Amino acid sequence: MQIIESLEAIQRSDFAAGSCVAIGKFDGLHLGHQAILERMRATAGDIGARSVAFTFANHPLSYLRPDACPRPLMSREQRLEAIAALGLDACVMVDFDASFASIPAEEFVVDVLVGKLNAKHILMGADFRFGHHGSGDGDLLRALGEQHGFVAEVLDWVEDDEEGQVSSSRIREALLAGDVEGAGRMTGRPVAVRGQVVHGDARGRELGFPTANLGGRVEGLVPADGVYAGWAVLDGIAHPAAISVGNNPTFTPDEVSRVEAYILDFSDDIYGRTLEVRFAHHLRGTERFDGLEALVVQMNADVAEARTLLGA
Repeated sequence: MQIIESLEAIQRSDFAAGSCVAIGKFDGLHLGHQAILERMRATAGDIGARSVAFTFANHPLSYLRPDACPRPLMSREQRLEAIAALGLDACVMVDFDASFASIPAEEFVVDVLVGKLNAKHILMGADFRFGHHGSGDGDLLRALGEQHGFVAEVLDWVEDDEEGQVSSSRIREALLAGDVEGAGRMTGRPVAVRGQVVHGDARGRELGFPTANLGGRVEGLVPADGVYAGWAVLDGIAHPAAISVGNNPTFTPDEVSRVEAYILDFSDDIYGRTLEVRFAHHLRGTERFDGLEALVVQMNADVAEARTLLGA
């Protein structure tokens, strides 16, 4: 997939055959976003055009209202990988900054989407707004389509049978409540974070449960503190794991939260390597135990439950 990171880098010659463009924030790339992008890709194939996602490297609120900006569900790299996995031809991912925010809605469509990307068909979600002060909406897009010879398509909300209306804010709420199952249904995949494996305090190893600890910059929104069953992905191979998020309330109740994965039936040295942790099931919240014996009993129970849930 071609990645374009600024408006200046767009070469109209790359889109000589025309393009089908989906515009949106695509934060979390949930089922609603996927429906828009998959619809766009299919339409592009039908009309012989390139399929293009147009989105932002940062959430618009990080510039417009930093105090109200939500925590990102995915890193830039995670979003690009998820978009590429949908089989698109290109992704334009630009910074939402003062320069971009000042572009009038009509100018954005006419000069950027049509002028630069040679758009023949443009799609967006019903709740998306574009242009200076968010003045552009579905009605404006349709009117501009009639004037400039492109098809405008505005798609409604996607609903999940169990979760109802799907949105990034609802996924964020689910994760911060520890509901990784619900978040996973709305995204259509297990919620994942990743980072570099670092040395911890070795307490898990001493107890017979050596863990891989994520340190440094952790990509993705980490769920609420608790114990989970999921997968530790190393070099593309998913290993079943019991996962802890939080400090250790029995030993170090004042430490900051961290992600630790006890990878089942695994003993390789993976310090310094990149590990993705996928959350499948919430097992329990964090607890403080009176002593080592009670803690180890519970850890054994957590691992046994994780094995059962993961079929491991």
